[in-house]
Amino acid sequence: MNATGARTTVTDEASPREDRACAQRNRILNAARCCFIEHGFHAASMAQISAAAQMSAGLIYRYFANKNAIILAIIAHQNEEACADIATLRSSTDLMPRITDLFARWRSSDTRALNPALFLEMCAESSRDPEIARALDAAEKRRGAEICAWIRQCAHDTGHDISEEEAHTRAFTLLCFIDGLAVRAVREPDLAPQALLNSLRMFVPGVVFPER
Repeated sequence: MNATGARTTVTDEASPREDRACAQRNRILNAARCCFIEHGFHAASMAQISAAAQMSAGLIYRYFANKNAIILAIIAHQNEEACADIATLRSSTDLMPRITDLFARWRSSDTRALNPALFLEMCAESSRDPEIARALDAAEKRRGAEICAWIRQCAHDTGHDISEEEAHTRAFTLLCFIDGLAVRAVREPDLAPQALLNSLRMFVPGVVFPER
């Protein structure tokens, strides 16, 4: 209890520590992203991550057991961001500007979006590391489920209820398109915005809207 007799909660005392721990974790993850993008997962060392984060390797190990733990945390964080973004979609008309904005962020290396080179690095690593493969698989399933639910809602709002199977097919097709754009962001960083918009106008309505 404090001087007034009121009980002091553990939460009140722990909050500043939790905030600091969260800030430290984010600092490490941001540094690791930069190192992974520049050097790749295997070539990037904990010493390089430590230098980029400007903290000792010993402090990093207080938050992450090893480099794989950092990779898994990056996957989890990016998946949370992606699902939160999907949750804000209200109608099919939201989708095209969201995709063009995402592509622009990829090209500018905006930290709000998963770097496309890092995404490809994760995909390659998942073929060698079962733990990363499971994490990516779980993330893809959750993202697919969120998009599937959104597509069904869009169909319902326009008076066209579709089956769960059809919604999953449409969600899978849309994810393939978006993931393909990540490759194009790496291979064609100077792709004209109009070319992307033309492709979206051709592709998106056929995937999101049920046939009338």
